[in-house]
Amino acid sequence: MPSSAAPVLHWFLPTGGDGRDPGGVTAVQGRTAAATRRRADVGYLAQVARAAERAGFDKLLTPVGLGCVDPWVLTPALAAQTERIGFLVAFRAGLSQPTLIAQQADTFRRLFGDRIALNIVTGGDPAEQRAYGDLLPKDERYTRSGELMHVVRELLAGRQVDLAGRHVRVENARLHEPALDAPVPLYFGGASPAAEEVASRHADVQLLWGEPPAAVAERIGRLREKAARHGRAPRFGLRLHVISRDTAEDAWRETERILAGLDPEAVRASQERFARMESTGQARMTALHGGSAGRLTVAPNLWAGIGLVREGAGTALVGSHDEVAARLWEYRNLGVEEFVLSGYPHLEEAYRVGEEVAPRLRALAAAAASVPASASASGPVPGPASPAASAL
Repeated sequence: MPSSAAPVLHWFLPTGGDGRDPGGVTAVQGRTAAATRRRADVGYLAQVARAAERAGFDKLLTPVGLGCVDPWVLTPALAAQTERIGFLVAFRAGLSQPTLIAQQADTFRRLFGDRIALNIVTGGDPAEQRAYGDLLPKDERYTRSGELMHVVRELLAGRQVDLAGRHVRVENARLHEPALDAPVPLYFGGASPAAEEVASRHADVQLLWGEPPAAVAERIGRLREKAARHGRAPRFGLRLHVISRDTAEDAWRETERILAGLDPEAVRASQERFARMESTGQARMTALHGGSAGRLTVAPNLWAGIGLVREGAGTALVGSHDEVAARLWEYRNLGVEEFVLSGYPHLEEAYRVGEEVAPRLRALAAAAASVPASASASGPVPGPASPAASAL
């Protein structure tokens, strides 16, 4: 359904290190030195956080994994060095008990107000899950995530919880004088049927990875139907990288530079590892290109080259600032209300996207708002043309 509301933009914290080139996210996967030239210390990550804040982003996603610094330790340090920006704190479901998670989130909002949201990560890499000591099968992990989300939500709303679930059991759980004036939204990702069932029942925001628009529309439609059966209407967010430049030619030249710098052995090893993972979302990402450098443009301005070496979100919107804004607006009209964006390196690209793409996206929203309802019903407001896409 076309919308005239501008989407909310978030940025990504490179808590495993940063550089001009993409690399893996977890220690299990491993990363090249080029992808981690900038260490993930408080000094550098604070620079990224302040840049994102000044560029107008709403929240920072702090990932979780063996190759990342711990989000619960990091985010309070960064919150103390920023003023407004929020933190989307990722954590692995099952590694901590829900009462403790709720207490941590409540402590954060007591100290910093409504600057926290939670991203519940179930985990799709069996090797990394075993490294954490988590041996549950995939569908059971999602069952556990749903039980955990229920308890966390109830506790943060100030209610007492008793639950004898399959994996989560709490008795007379409650928070002492919780900060009820600051809500804590629950973000959730996952593409399998078990994941979608959990999302439909518990997620405030369902996060998707950057697939072509038709695939995103299909998933949003199905998730809306599932959630409606439970009397719920979650929002939708999209995780994407961005390669935006003054001209489309400059943007696509950057993709050529990235490809030229990828070690073929790293690509081969990454693709073999992805094939062993249990994640349906990862399988969908990998299927976009099949590990082939000749199949990377998967939709207009949507490039899958980052997914050759990086797990998880592996696609980038590529083009001029106008083209990238137009593609984001296309997803907005499909029902995506929030975007979690990133670019290499994350410090400089936070400014570039915030200063160049975001104003163009707001302009598209303003143009849509000015169109009479009878006119907008006939179709979405057209965005700038994408001549580069047809030439690829």
